[in-house]
Amino acid sequence: MYELEQIGKQSYYINCPAKIGVYKQNDKDVYLIDSGNDKEAGKKVLKLATQNNWEIKAIINTHSNADHIGGNHYLQQQTGCPIFTNGIETAFTNYPVLEPSFLYGGYPCKELRSKFLLAKESRAVELTDYEFPEELGVMPLPGHFFDMIGVRTPDNTVFLADCISSQATLEKYQVSFIYDVARYLETLDKVENMQADVFVPAHAEVTSDIRGLVALNRAKVYEIADGLLEICKKPLDGDSILQKVFEKYNLTMTIEQYVLVGSTVRSYLSWLKDGGKLTFYCRKNKLLWESI
Repeated sequence: MYELEQIGKQSYYINCPAKIGVYKQNDKDVYLIDSGNDKEAGKKVLKLATQNNWEIKAIINTHSNADHIGGNHYLQQQTGCPIFTNGIETAFTNYPVLEPSFLYGGYPCKELRSKFLLAKESRAVELTDYEFPEELGVMPLPGHFFDMIGVRTPDNTVFLADCISSQATLEKYQVSFIYDVARYLETLDKVENMQADVFVPAHAEVTSDIRGLVALNRAKVYEIADGLLEICKKPLDGDSILQKVFEKYNLTMTIEQYVLVGSTVRSYLSWLKDGGKLTFYCRKNKLLWESI
């Protein structure tokens, strides 16, 4: 874990639960693509940089989930490096309590204020800042989160963040987190047609051909959508729908899974409602969803 792997003339990744990209601009200067899940990840990244006589010029966060920005605070504290983010992700990075608050839909209890969902604050600026390296290509990859991006390095390596999950991840967790289902499917279409020498998804193996993984992820989205339409053949409230999803996929309910899967299921319900496949109404002070 945390081994440094070279995959292009200037591109590397650090092998950890959410892969950290490294772009080597020259013999001395490197840019990180994400920073890991916590202070310990930051320490390991800094140690690798020191061992290679590299200076961390900046961190580029693909999005603001805690497992991608958790090392920001420590690395910025130690090196003073700027942190670049995109759109709404900038607010979430600067004020990370927004993530558990958004997921829960209110003030998060202490069990949701752990490093799993709540990173330490860091000072982030937009990608449009004048210091951002102009040779890096930035591509919008929304859907998994608000304004997630991917990064293409000059040696034609593409870092894909969380828009693709491995087959093992899909089989283990079944309902991967998605904020906007429609935009997520558009992102899958975009990625399927991308050309690159190497693709680096954060939660899947590095590959030169991403199309098979795209197909698996797309199929899982439609499988979940069809399952929800089946569940909602009889009108049900949100928690009852969530219970049936957990039962269908043999998932274990925890407070973290409640907010992550619950938020995702609500996103699916919105997508199906906007697509004319579901409707909702209020009865006896309950909001009920029903297939059309």
